[in-house]
Amino acid sequence: MNELLAALIALAGGLAGGLVGVGGGVLFVPALTIFLGLSQVEGESTSLLVIVVVAHVGAARQRTYGHLALRDALVIGALSPLGVLIGVVIANAVPSRVLELSFAALVLFVAYELVRRALSGAPDEAG
Repeated sequence: MNELLAALIALAGGLAGGLVGVGGGVLFVPALTIFLGLSQVEGESTSLLVIVVVAHVGAARQRTYGHLALRDALVIGALSPLGVLIGVVIANAVPSRVLELSFAALVLFVAYELVRRALSGAPDEAG
């Protein structure tokens, strides 16, 4: 593993997480697979652990600004492991190519929705 490249990925992922609340799926998985040569399932698995630290630090910091919806986070956090258990089984049962294409489709859909919302003129809630 190229430690310098891994450090740059970590910095970029942390910066993206702090700025726009992303890191795991949107940045870490592609970076781990493209630049560090991990397989799709290795990249996804590694990002799951990495995002725990990023999410904890980011959420703690945002809480100091009063931007953390703690109740929503606790409900989603309590229920999400059920989906993860199912997703891990599926990820290990399907070909890597299916994971890559599914991930790409998800990212494109999310990008489309974000652009659509931004252009709709919704009020900005920046703190």
